[in-house]
Amino acid sequence: QVQLVESGGGLVQAGGSLRLSCAASGSIFSINAMNWFRRAPGKQREWVARITNGGNIYYADSVKGRFTISRDNAKNTVYLLMNSLKAEDTAVYYCAAGTGTLVSSWGPGTQVTVSS
Repeated sequence: QVQLVESGGGLVQAGGSLRLSCAASGSIFSINAMNWFRRAPGKQREWVARITNGGNIYYADSVKGRFTISRDNAKNTVYLLMNSLKAEDTAVYYCAAGTGTLVSSWGPGTQVTVSS
């Protein structure tokens, strides 16, 4: 089992930036991909970005060019740098770990609110 804890959420004005962090612990040898998802009020959960152990990176079209996912293997931490934030980026952001596109562990989430 992998335990995940997100941090770095908060309130930011439109056009601003935030960096989310996700610290992983436990059986991290069992995973090969880390993801960020988000759920906006009244909407379904949306996949945002993925980084694999091999360094492959993928983004949803809605965040491509604005968000950057990265990892620090020494700290077992994944980051999501969010620039040029928009009101529609307001959501609870979740870190998720798994293999390929299959998610097996979720963090509790961190709230990001973008004021317009």
